[in-house]
Amino acid sequence: MDIQMVDQVLARYKCDSNTAVRFKLVQCQNDVFDKGKEFHPTFSHQFFGDNETIFGYSNLEVQLYYHSGSLLTYMGMKHDGEVNKNVIDGVQPDPVLSVIAEKYPAGCTTTLDEFIAKLPEEDKFMPMGELLHSYKGNDVEYEIYKADVTTPRLKDYHEKLQTFLLWFIDASSYIDPDDERWRFFLLFEKRKEAGNTHYSIVGYMTVYQYYAYPDMIRPRISQMLILPPFQKQGHGVQLLQTVDKFYIKDPQVLDITVEDPSYDFMRLRDYVDALRCRDLPAFAPENLRSGFNNKMAEQARKELKITKVQCRRVYEILRLRVTDLSSAKEYKSYRLEVKNRLNVPFQKEKADIEKLKLLLKPEELTATATLQSTHERMQHLDQMYQELEAHYKKTIERMAAA
Repeated sequence: MDIQMVDQVLARYKCDSNTAVRFKLVQCQNDVFDKGKEFHPTFSHQFFGDNETIFGYSNLEVQLYYHSGSLLTYMGMKHDGEVNKNVIDGVQPDPVLSVIAEKYPAGCTTTLDEFIAKLPEEDKFMPMGELLHSYKGNDVEYEIYKADVTTPRLKDYHEKLQTFLLWFIDASSYIDPDDERWRFFLLFEKRKEAGNTHYSIVGYMTVYQYYAYPDMIRPRISQMLILPPFQKQGHGVQLLQTVDKFYIKDPQVLDITVEDPSYDFMRLRDYVDALRCRDLPAFAPENLRSGFNNKMAEQARKELKITKVQCRRVYEILRLRVTDLSSAKEYKSYRLEVKNRLNVPFQKEKADIEKLKLLLKPEELTATATLQSTHERMQHLDQMYQELEAHYKKTIERMAAA
């Protein structure tokens, strides 16, 4: 077989792993066979490499079905055929299920009939932990619970729940569930049918409670995920607001930080924090127009446990909100203030290089550090500003619709 024919044969047995993997959250047998309940991962490179490709199967479907409450998991696959190793010597199909199973420490059932048979018993699942908040959306009830490593059933449940992270949050990793400083906030849908109550997981957040000198704690939000069937319905706002309120009332909490926030989480956090700061006296329109000050930072930290860095972002959002964009002078004043803040890292880098010039030879300096030209920096700064302003305007629009 010539090379071209080999390539054609191999191409038939390659597929995009993000398309091949199918998730379902199910409660009963009918759900298992309901194509409308399928959703796909956002990422699969932690399982199938940077190319996110599975080789060796034609029309492959990888099935990952979870009971929507207990998270009992079924793992299976189906396809129209495997690559024939006798036709192309030495070529083997990827060991798909074993690759996934390595990252599923809680285990899975690989027999669909067995999974279906267990669903009625799994439907008795009840949430664990302390109920913090409940709310309604589209006539459906939702509840948010707080748990820690001492909460009965939490450890086993979290072991199943965190498997979603690898598929839906880039560069995510599992946490040590035995560390007593972790707190878990679980969001469930609650439905009543025929006299029975059914719970389905909607999403969750993990928070690590760091020590802050001398006798305070600094909670850091580590992971947050709203599962795809429940996204863009306001649940992220409810979950973040509930966690914020829980820590705001604790006098031992200094402020609330976030670990490597994604763009989506930054959008959510900016919106929630801007809504809350809008009503603080320090953020009154006349104060906003006078520029950022320490009173804003102190009031935001004291009243809402917001860090100074995040407070500055919130100030810029609220300042833009009260800025008359039709006034060239007023708009220019706003842009310059934001750009000056964005330019701080560049100025620091420039100062550091000036110091290195005194210590290194020219060739050593060239190998160690490079600095953008003034023109390049201005272009980059303008691009950063435009992206930030667009983000701020979307936040302001969302606030207006709240």
